[in-house]
Amino acid sequence: FGIVLLISSISPVLADQSLATKNGCTACHASDKKIIGPAFQEIAKKYSADASALEKMTQKIKLGGKGAWGPVPMPAHPQISDADLHTLAAWALKGGPAK
Repeated sequence: FGIVLLISSISPVLADQSLATKNGCTACHASDKKIIGPAFQEIAKKYSADASALEKMTQKIKLGGKGAWGPVPMPAHPQISDADLHTLAAWALKGGPAK
């Protein structure tokens, strides 16, 4: 029983990491360092006080963007389902992979 609780409490983090990897997020973003795009931890820090951050991030992932973090644009990801977009945005706003 305790093992099931432990696994169920870890699974969302692993699932979100898997979702980020599957959709190419980790090719440009890492947890704690800039690759092409900002680190997930920097994203979380920048938007921590923004009540509308989840909606903004969801749209940015779906539609792409440029200028917020420098000259390299983030490509659009219109193929990702709305549910997965929401999950990825929430995960990124928490700083990405568990520390």
